[in-house]
Amino acid sequence: MLLIPAVAGCGSDGDDEPKNVSAETAALGTITPGVIKVAVQPYAPYTSVQGDKIVGLDGDILAYAAKKLGLEVKPQVTDFAGMLAGVQSRRVDITIGGVAWSADRQKQGLFTDPPYYSPPAMAVRSGKTYKTVDDLKGLQLGTVEGYVWVKSIQAVPDAELHAYPDANGVFDDLGAGRVDVGFLDPLIIIAAQKERPELKIDTQYMTPPTAAQVKAKPAYEYFQPYQTGFYLPKKATKLEKAISAQIDAMYENGELEKLVRKYGGDPEQFLKPSADVATARRGVDRPQDWTPPSIAQ
Repeated sequence: MLLIPAVAGCGSDGDDEPKNVSAETAALGTITPGVIKVAVQPYAPYTSVQGDKIVGLDGDILAYAAKKLGLEVKPQVTDFAGMLAGVQSRRVDITIGGVAWSADRQKQGLFTDPPYYSPPAMAVRSGKTYKTVDDLKGLQLGTVEGYVWVKSIQAVPDAELHAYPDANGVFDDLGAGRVDVGFLDPLIIIAAQKERPELKIDTQYMTPPTAAQVKAKPAYEYFQPYQTGFYLPKKATKLEKAISAQIDAMYENGELEKLVRKYGGDPEQFLKPSADVATARRGVDRPQDWTPPSIAQ
């Protein structure tokens, strides 16, 4: 999720150490041995908490990895800013839920390998087709306040920005014809199609702007796919490596394809990196020879 965060707190709890924690699990260095404390915000279908369980795409991915590593998942609900702050102050072990990798964020925490890549998705009224940035010129474009798509929309010639407190406002005005295109994370749009058929909206994926277009208008970079990651404290190197290894294995064994399909996503869009993913991280928080994980090409 491409929210520009403010600083906020994130609560913690006092879990007792689980019984029968293996030496391998204890060596992962979580705050409480055998427990992984996870900061999340309600962001279905990526993350939501039901009882003491995180459900959604990110929740399912972490649950799979945690089980393999012998860790018990303990969620703590906060907002997006609190998710980042909780990690950076090490009040939690990890945060998940469409968190975009960025050079600035990695300076204050650790990112796993990408559990998926978030393609540039558009909510459009049924029967309408938009493919490129040029197709957006002069249109009414909506997104949520604080998301970096605000910057991208403002750079589109003659387009008018409509910014809303939440995704429901985008969908309401899209269905009413007051907005032509809404920019939101793709699974949010796919879920709204199913839950609110009366809106008569479709999900479309934008052809990313060219390098020349981004050079001419840097704000267009947010119309490109972005790589997500699970975000951990700077000192959690063993835990980050262990979870990254599980994520990489899930690309290989088909588990990620199964989970992406479960939530209505297209594995071809979500699980194949664009060329700039490797170049962004090589020499920053990954070795120069790092290859981003991918399903078979």
